[in-house]
Order: sequence, then structure tokens, then C-alpha cells
Amino acid sequence: MPLAHLAAAAALICLDPGHGTPPAVGAQVERIGPGSKVMKIKDGGGAPGEAAIVLRVAQKTRTLLLKRGYRVAMTRTGPTFTYGTGGNVARAKFCNERHAALMLRIHADGSVSPSAHGIKTLYPVNRRGWTDDIYARSLSAARAVQRSIVVATGARDLGLVPRSDLTGFNWADVPSILVETGFTTNPAERRKLESDAYEWRLARGLVAGVARFVRP
Repeated sequence: MPLAHLAAAAALICLDPGHGTPPAVGAQVERIGPGSKVMKIKDGGGAPGEAAIVLRVAQKTRTLLLKRGYRVAMTRTGPTFTYGTGGNVARAKFCNERHAALMLRIHADGSVSPSAHGIKTLYPVNRRGWTDDIYARSLSAARAVQRSIVVATGARDLGLVPRSDLTGFNWADVPSILVETGFTTNPAERRKLESDAYEWRLARGLVAGVARFVRP
């Protein structure tokens, strides 16, 4: 068996399709980072139609990753996220417990401007005690995935965005990125995001990025 395939077979990719938290749980709050006094809502609900779209993209991504020999875990495989206490702390812990090579968070964006469109990838800032252990690898993954998904889809490249305020990053002990796959508030882009063919293009881009990041 080729060495590259052996490396892929040993790697577990944790897919986190965003949102889908029951409203009663999503409205609760949790600490934005370990030991922090800052509290943040567990799940604001996401952009219109986001939860269903990103679940389909995640399922397609899972199919392609498995074909390449990766192991895959998903924080949710249905419409509702129910792991642990819910929220983004639970999502991070789900991936931490599985020692994922990458926590790939899949989202869609929203904007007050219906003309906003494109794809961007978020990654954690370097904060001592929270993300300093995953910062470099997360940035590397963000670069690889953003490049690959833009090539696969032809979407507008909105680049990389460092974030200090995302609970799912601040509690992660494994490399973690969040891909905003497009704007559901843009009518034309939403039609794409709800298209089976375009969702497969997104999935192929995500998998190509993962393959560039997870190497022997």
C-alpha cells in the first residue's frame, strides 16, 4: 500500500456541519474560552437555510473522504445537534476526544446586503493558553482548504479571516478551521448552495484541501 494512502487511512477528519441545535439549548450561554468570564450564546441559529445546506455538504464531503481512505466523524448526521450539552464547546470536545487531524467546520454566511457573495475560511488567532497549540496547523489548513475550494467552485475568494471570538476554536485542542461556503442571503448564491451539483463541487474542494493539509 502506498505511504500516502497509509497516512490518509490513519487520519481522522472531524466534520462539524454548523447549527441544528434545538432552540431551547441554543439560547443558553457558555464560556467563550477555558476560564473566561465572557459568555456567548451557544447557537444563534445561523443564516436562512444554513443548517440544512451545510449538513448536505458535510455528508458529501464524508463520502469523498471515506473513498480516499480517511476516517471520518461528524458532530451531527441529522438535522439536530444533540451531543453533550450542545453548543460549540461540545462540538470542540467531540473532535478533541477523537484526536482529529482536523476539525473542519462547515457553515454558510449571511449578510444584510443581498449582493454579498463568496467563500472565506476562518481560523483561530494565536492566544496563549487557548489556541497557541493549534494556531500554526490551523492556519496551514485554512490556506490549503481555501485555495482548493475556490479552485473547485470558481466562487469569489474572500480570503482568510482570523477570529478570536469563536468558542469552537477557543476550546479546540486539534487544528480547527471554519469554512463559510457562500451567502444564503444572496439569491443567486443560495440557488447554487441548494444545488446537488454545486454541493458536490464544494465537497470536492474541501476534500482536496484536506488532502493538501494532511500529508505523510
